[in-house]
Amino acid sequence: MKRRFKFENAYLIFVFALLYLPIFYLIVYAFNKNGNMNAFTGFTLEYFQALFADRRLILIVVQTFLLAFLSAFIATMIGTFGTIYIHQSKKKRQHTILALNNVLLVSPDVMIGASFLILLTSIGLKLGFASVLMAHIAFSIPIVVLMVLPRLQEMDQDMINAAYDLGATQRQTMTEVVLPFLTPGIIAGFFMAFTYSLDDFAVTFFVTGNGFSTLSVEIYSRARHGISLEINALSALVFMLSILLVIGYYMIMRSADEEK
Repeated sequence: MKRRFKFENAYLIFVFALLYLPIFYLIVYAFNKNGNMNAFTGFTLEYFQALFADRRLILIVVQTFLLAFLSAFIATMIGTFGTIYIHQSKKKRQHTILALNNVLLVSPDVMIGASFLILLTSIGLKLGFASVLMAHIAFSIPIVVLMVLPRLQEMDQDMINAAYDLGATQRQTMTEVVLPFLTPGIIAGFFMAFTYSLDDFAVTFFVTGNGFSTLSVEIYSRARHGISLEINALSALVFMLSILLVIGYYMIMRSADEEK
């Protein structure tokens, strides 16, 4: 038993080291005075200063987070009410809709991006913020459904019946009983959609236009000309922000559990 426990610990350490060491390596060299990633010669904040002086890159960061927030918010609303509709549907229709939903989850991003490009250009929509937002909402909805549906399936139907017996309207039952019960799943769906939108590259690359770019596309474009330590500095800041988002998520989930 002890040998198995030691093996599991060693395995976990190996996996986390494999995942996090490249990130920390990237962050450490954001402070490298030498200007490259060959050897660390001294500490400097030069590349962070250059990052904040790069107005175009800062604008792209703001656009990326705004896009992620809007797409996650809209996808969460559509996905939540869509999940309720799916749950209330007949079994045969429910299985069909869920199968179609799952197909979108496992479909290659390149195929989704190419199909959106063909669709949007065929209807004459100019590629830019609107096209990227539509694409991100579309691929985020199945994620929200996947996060909310298990929570809805756990809900006791007697809670809804009791609300109706007490004279509650359909709207009151939805706002006072169903949605509060689904809150943990809704929050999880929003954060998952936000994360997927934030780091998506393949779909965004197809549907973005000349006047709009996201962080992943911009980093790819700059990396083709050689990695600058300014990108390391940006990666460090985004990683720290990601940690804050995770902490915020767990705090929200904890407060939601305490309110039950």
